[in-house]
This record gives sequence, C-alpha cells and structure tokens, in this order.
Amino acid sequence: MTEHAVIIVGGGPTGLVLAGELALAGVDVAIVERRANQELAGSRAGGLHARTLEIFDQRGIVDRFLEEGKIAQTAVFGGVSLDLSQFPTRHPYGLGLWQKHIERILADWVAELPVTFYRNREVSDFTQDDSSVSVTLSDGQSLRAEYLVGCDGGRSLIRKIAGIDFPGWDPTVSCLIAEVEMTGKPELGIHRTALGIHSFGKEKYEIQDGKVVFLDEGPFRVMVTEAEIGDKTEPTLSDLRLALIAVCGTDYGAHSPTWISRFTDMTRQAATYRDRRVLLAGDAAHVHAPDGGQGMNTGVQDAVNLGWKLAQVVKGISQDDLLDTYHAERHPIGARVLRNTMALVALRRQDERTKAVGETIVELLSMDEPRKRFAAMMSGLGIHYDLDDHLGEGHPLLGRRMPDLDLTTATGGLRVYSLLHSARPVLLNFGKPDNLDITSWADRVQRFDVEYTGLWELPALGQVAAPSAVLIRPDGYVAWVGDGTDSGLHAALEKWFGSAA
Repeated sequence: MTEHAVIIVGGGPTGLVLAGELALAGVDVAIVERRANQELAGSRAGGLHARTLEIFDQRGIVDRFLEEGKIAQTAVFGGVSLDLSQFPTRHPYGLGLWQKHIERILADWVAELPVTFYRNREVSDFTQDDSSVSVTLSDGQSLRAEYLVGCDGGRSLIRKIAGIDFPGWDPTVSCLIAEVEMTGKPELGIHRTALGIHSFGKEKYEIQDGKVVFLDEGPFRVMVTEAEIGDKTEPTLSDLRLALIAVCGTDYGAHSPTWISRFTDMTRQAATYRDRRVLLAGDAAHVHAPDGGQGMNTGVQDAVNLGWKLAQVVKGISQDDLLDTYHAERHPIGARVLRNTMALVALRRQDERTKAVGETIVELLSMDEPRKRFAAMMSGLGIHYDLDDHLGEGHPLLGRRMPDLDLTTATGGLRVYSLLHSARPVLLNFGKPDNLDITSWADRVQRFDVEYTGLWELPALGQVAAPSAVLIRPDGYVAWVGDGTDSGLHAALEKWFGSAA
C-alpha cells in the first residue's frame, strides 16, 4: 500500500491550488485525477476575479495568468457592471481567461513542486479510522493517507461515501452551452427573451474600452436557456437545435459541435466541510448557477484557506481542531455565494414584477455605498472572516485581506505579497524595531521590522487607522492587529500557529 500525508481527489483548479499549497509547506501530497492529462473538454469558468488574482500574486504566479488573459471589469450584479478601478488593490479588475488555460497554468506551477499524480484513475471506495484514510482506486491500487480531500465536483463521490448531507434546492431552469459551427450568423452578445437568457460568442476576443469584442474566427460559443429543465443525460445536437428554435425561431444551421453540455441552477451546500479525516472543497462543497462567475474563484479561496491549516496539522505544528476553522470560515462565505446566485437567477426572468425588482436593484447600485459593497463582495475583495475580536481589539483589518503595501526595510523596499510567496505566516512590525518578541515561534513565523507612510485603505470600507503591527496568515488574512503593545499577540500565535516552542 502506497502512503501519502494527504490525498486530493480531483485535479481541477481547486485540487491543483490545494496541492500547491501543501507542497509549498513541505507536505507529501498526491492528486487522483480521472483524466489522463490536464486537457479540458467543454466550456466552464471564463475568468478570475480580483481576489483570486491577489491570491496568485501572493504565491508569485499571477503574471503567468496576466500574460494570457484579458483584463476587464468583470464584476457584475443584476446586469450592473461594478467598476473596481478605484479600489485599493494592484488588481482592480477581473481577468478573462477560459478555464482550460487556467488549469494548464496551474498544472505547470504544480509540476514545479513535489506533487504525485495518479492519472486516468478514480477513487472507487475509502474507509477512515482514528489515524488514517484507506483509499481504493479504480484499477485496484490501494493508497493510505492521514487526510483525504474531495475536490471532485458537484457529484462528489467523496462527499457521498463520507455520508455528508448536501441540502439545498432542486433546479428551476437549465441551459445548454456548446461550441458549434453555424451556417447562419446570429448576433453576438447576450440577449434576453421571455424564455430566458441566450448568448453567442467566439472563443477569441479582445477588450476594447472595457467591453468584450469577439473576433470573427472559429466556431460559435452558444448558451441557450431550455424551454423545460433538461434530462440528466448528456445533451445532443438535436437538443441544442430544439432549444435554439424555441428561443430564437431558428437553429442558425447549427452543426459539427465540438462539445455540448448542460448546466442548471441547482443550489446545494455541504452541511459540513469536514467529517473527521475527510474534507471537501470547491464544487464538492457547494454547487450553484454560474451567474456572477463565483464557482471556480470560491473553490480557489477554499483551497488557500484549507491548505496551510491542513499542512500545520499534518506536520504536528497545530492540533487537529484547527481544521474546524476551515468550515467555520468558509461555510458562511459559500452560503453567501449561494444566496447571490439564486438572486441573480431570479433576476433573469422577464415578467413585469421581476423587471421591477431589477430596476430597483439598478437604482440602488447607482448609489456609492451599495455599489462599493457589492463590488467588493462579487470580486472577493470584501471577504471577512469572523475571528476573535479580543485578538485585534476589533480593528477593521482583523479577518480581512492584508493590503499589498509597498514597505520600506533596512535593506530596501519590498511588497507585502512578496513575503507570502513561500506560504508562511508573517509578522510586520511598524513600531520600534525588535519590540515584539516571537522567539518561541521564530521557526514558523517570518518577522520584519518595516515602515509604511501611506494610507491604510480597504475595499468598500475606505480608510482605516494605521496599526502598529499585523500578523498575517499564509492565506493573506490578518490574524492579529497591534495597538502599540503586544497584547493578544502570543494568544493569536498559539491559536493559529501552534504552541510556543
């Protein structure tokens, strides 16, 4: 039996990011992936939100995505574009980039790290006890790990075998998406009818004046709402043609599909993200409509929240109960995403009452404060974890993303996010040099005496009081805020990074 510290089931974006996080921490991690390679058939996520770009910046790999993607203002709610350009971030925008390219770039990054792959195989069963999880693969091979993480999508076998409930709501609408040749020429862009939303585009596009302009090359990318909720079977070209005729009155001579798939607005969330030594992340933990482009980005954020915690438990730095904070922090975020996507699906309807609601939302989002709040929420920049207030005196920074400040040190300038490339925690001291003693955690926490003279600003919240010091978790969120003393610092260090040496 082959043993690893952690086995991840599923090599999509969530699984790849989690594997990278664990490998950076020196954990023996393996991915079980049913595909023989990283090639992805079909169209899935189409971009990265601002906070996801920041996460990749924290690991020093964001330029790989920026080189291939198209920068644009992609945060939208109820048809209202939410401009991030005035937010205090190095990435006040979204990035248009198809998931197949995102996965390829992530896979190239993970290939640089010590991660084992079991490709062209699936998990057929597993059992867990007090010390390990035993996994059986589809080819009969047996693996064992200390922890097993299901990143295997909305139909997660890992979730089902673990017996984790998946409550929520059944679908009310379904859509077909396809890449297909057409003899006709439909009008490109997004269209709304009484039946629902449909759109036509091309894989290749440019951003002109902040708007998507498709290039007239290659097959069409089609999305069409079905008149009735489709079967769970794989859709066919006939299904696509019938759906197009119902919405548009013509099928535009659709033929020679590269791929066709179906999605619905089924909305469900795992009752718990953890069952002893089994954890869930990404679509295995939450499924919803794609409206707002939240799915893949939420999965990446799950992975970054879980990775460092799981690494510390595996290495014996922290107790097992640190993993409980993964559910405590990420489940509320996932629930909010579900609520938002259900609202967005409801706003698709074209009846007069729904139109009235939509017009009201447009009016509300024309106001400064609501617009900023929703922009921060949809971009991920407004994520706030409810940490213990006594560890930071209730400062607005506590539990929020650390801004990527330009710092000055005795040896020169540096960026905050450059200090997170190794996925290790950081203590920044803005006060008197050497006045914060973390000797007992020096092997785990990086400490820097720094200066910063600019404003402290948070997206949507605006300017906040400058702290004397901040303790930053490996995922980039602030775990303690100093008020000129070290009050609460050692408690925060022990809570998040283990007992004193």
